[in-house]
Amino acid sequence: MKYFKYLKYILKHKWFVFVECCKRGHPILGLFHDISKLLPSEFFPYLEYFYGGPHPKLSETFGDKRNELLIHNVKFQEEVDIDFDLAWLYHQHKNPHHWQYWILREDYGKEVKVLEMPIKYIDEMISDWIGAGKAIYGKDNTLKWYKKNKDHIILHPTTRKWVEYKIGAENERF
Repeated sequence: MKYFKYLKYILKHKWFVFVECCKRGHPILGLFHDISKLLPSEFFPYLEYFYGGPHPKLSETFGDKRNELLIHNVKFQEEVDIDFDLAWLYHQHKNPHHWQYWILREDYGKEVKVLEMPIKYIDEMISDWIGAGKAIYGKDNTLKWYKKNKDHIILHPTTRKWVEYKIGAENERF
């Protein structure tokens, strides 16, 4: 049952993103949006993380109970968290509509470069935010979500101006 619930969410989200991408003139981006979430490397870790719980914590299980859980191939929360983190990292680096895709960490030292996003991926990113809001909450809460999270979103200054212009133009001015 959890497989169908998660698949239903993915398809609902993809539909809303497709509609928003079409409004912005990028139907192909909307059509292929988040297609990597259907790959086993993302699908199963996301499924387990969002729809598979509760999972026992390895750190809270001892002795015979831990051995019994291990024998029955029960996933511990720590494993689920690591699998999800790796799937999320893979997803961000595979899909240029994520702002994290445009962060370049230098090989040596702590230098980070923030690259400018092309307009089409800015449009897809905003469509993604709208699609997530509609799929999860039944409404577009992009502006409110962005205002709450913008200090944690690392964007090139030009990209940020475009994002804020486009969100402001569609909702209200900043």
